Amino acid sequence: MKSNRLFFRKNMIALTGLFLCLFLIVHLSANCLLLLPQHTARGLYNAYSTFLRENPLIMVVAYALYASILVHVIYAVLVLIRNRKAKPVKYAVNLHRENSSWASQNMGALGALILIFIIVHLVNFWARIKLGIGAEVAYDEAGNKDIYEVTYTLFQNVYYVAFYTLLAIPLGFHLHHGLQAAFKTLGFYHQPGLQWLARVSLIYAVVISTGFGIIPIVVYFQ
Repeated sequence: MKSNRLFFRKNMIALTGLFLCLFLIVHLSANCLLLLPQHTARGLYNAYSTFLRENPLIMVVAYALYASILVHVIYAVLVLIRNRKAKPVKYAVNLHRENSSWASQNMGALGALILIFIIVHLVNFWARIKLGIGAEVAYDEAGNKDIYEVTYTLFQNVYYVAFYTLLAIPLGFHLHHGLQAAFKTLGFYHQPGLQWLARVSLIYAVVISTGFGIIPIVVYFQ
């Protein structure tokens, strides 16, 4: 029974993790609009944000996203606790560096940092835009909520820029190991395929983390 429960939890972590990886690609693609000149970026970014908020299909995907984050975090914590209980005494000789990567040994800590990032991000954007908490969001000339102004103003604060940029580093490590681990959990053990997957995971992690880390810096200096 316990083994079946662990199997289910690990598979849920893998599936929700892969879904979140897809979301990050879409989210980063949209954020790349912020790299355009301000007079162009404002209209495109606000129109895109309005489309996301008003599209019924996207709303369903958004709820699936929220659920995936919760499931991913809850089951990851449960599996971490179970693993800690299973090994209450440390080995006299610890060979973890030879058997696994640094990221795999610290996925819990990396995940905790990313969770902090998500909470801060939701407070700064989701809570203000969706729930109306905080300063009222203005509208642009096209009648769309000026989400660009919200983002631009936030990234004029050097502390937020540093926070978003630095937290992109643990995100990269988490994604690099997590993407490979997810496929292995789901039964993908084709050796040449795993080598290819390792390269893809590295490229994916570098692109995503660099993208999310550099955009706040670019906006700050615009």
